[in-house]
Amino acid sequence: MENSIEALRAEFINEIKAVDSLNDLEQLKVKYLGKKGPIQNLMKELKDVPQEKRPECGKFINDLKVYLSSQIETLEISLTESEEKKQLENEKIDISLPGKKRFVARKHLISQVLDDLLNIFKEMGFSVQYGPDMDTDYYNFEALNFSSDHPARDMQDTFYISSNMLLRTHTSNIQARIMETEKPPIRIVAPGRAYRNETITTRSHVFFHQIEGFFVDKQVTFADLRATMDEFLAKFFGPDVETRFRPSYFPFVEPGLELDIGCISCKRAGCQLCKQTGWLEILGAGMIHPEVLKNGDIDPEIYSGYAFGMGIERIVMLKYGIKDIRLFTENDLRFLQQF
Repeated sequence: MENSIEALRAEFINEIKAVDSLNDLEQLKVKYLGKKGPIQNLMKELKDVPQEKRPECGKFINDLKVYLSSQIETLEISLTESEEKKQLENEKIDISLPGKKRFVARKHLISQVLDDLLNIFKEMGFSVQYGPDMDTDYYNFEALNFSSDHPARDMQDTFYISSNMLLRTHTSNIQARIMETEKPPIRIVAPGRAYRNETITTRSHVFFHQIEGFFVDKQVTFADLRATMDEFLAKFFGPDVETRFRPSYFPFVEPGLELDIGCISCKRAGCQLCKQTGWLEILGAGMIHPEVLKNGDIDPEIYSGYAFGMGIERIVMLKYGIKDIRLFTENDLRFLQQF
């Protein structure tokens, strides 16, 4: 075995003399010190050495391993310094070039507007609650008066994870959850993302942000809903904003309405954004359906309430005159730095 060790040492010395790059050195290291290398083979052969000579042979093998490792490490340091020196010599730095401009980080436009909206509602007495983006069919549909065969489900192009789990199509799932755990009076706004399997266009996307708001107490009326909407719109868009309430249908409210505001972009003269109508729909609302209250274990004979939901992207597009919803998610700094 001693002859094998010396022969291996001599072979290594000859090979390391020819190494002139870090890549070649790495290959040499793997060849001799790797798991399938000759050092490991010598260790396996120790079992065939007579018992009295094993300690001595083991020491020889270990000394060889230390020697090989030392030679490789020394050469690695030398080659690294040499390559770094060559790299510095080849690199030319023009010290007259201006430095890279550093930009102050800021919130995304959607987050900025969402914070403004939440502050307005908090000043009006609403608390903020959050819920899961992925929820059960029950909380997204059934608890909100969507039966399994309800035609209104066709309005929601849903991303199903399984037969019972889905990506929520609105933040109204939070309403259903809150009414199970809290008792009136309840006055809450619930922001978050919603997901619908729609064609991406200038006006729609597969995910967007919403704020769901609702108020449940004794003797809550449609007039309370109207007053809340007027107050919110005046604080966000200004006191001169024009509004229009239209009857509409949503399974979880009765009666239901859609709220339009006069197009900010064209001052109601008619443009592409408002489809030449002069009005833009910004939210749906209505009085909470008695069945929804029952599902939340709230007696509709004693309590009533209103609910509303609005898309944040639509609000932002109106306020800043943005024509394409896709700009919010394309991470184009030319667009984002304007805000």
